[in-house]
Amino acid sequence: MIQALRKQALRGGAIAALLLFSGCSTFNRDWKAAAAKPTPADSIEGSWEGKWLSGHNGHNGRLRALIRKLDSGQYETRFHAKYGVVFSFGMQANLDVKPVGGQWQFSGEEDLGRPYGVYRYEGQASATNFHSTYKASFDHGTFQMTRPK
Repeated sequence: MIQALRKQALRGGAIAALLLFSGCSTFNRDWKAAAAKPTPADSIEGSWEGKWLSGHNGHNGRLRALIRKLDSGQYETRFHAKYGVVFSFGMQANLDVKPVGGQWQFSGEEDLGRPYGVYRYEGQASATNFHSTYKASFDHGTFQMTRPK
């Protein structure tokens, strides 16, 4: 009985890891391809890297993002964050972006479902620096990124 439970737990863990890492590997592949291209001087599109920091509990970690302009004029932004050694998570938000004085101001929101709720983003970026705040029902904080070197 105990061996059967162990096998079932291992199988469930393997399936969860496969799902987690397959999404991560797609992001990693796309991010590396974008990072290999020259950085656009007149757009926020492309790859970004930096850190996230929760103002609620002080948690923080590595953050990477991929940004691309959609036909609608919004910018699809795929974030991939790390927390500690083991945990990672991804999220996507469509941002409304407008040029202001040589920079871009943006805002957007994305409902990440239960238990996370609606995340609201607001910030500004230049061709080389990205700063955003985020707010949700249980958390708030900042994203600070630059172009990969």
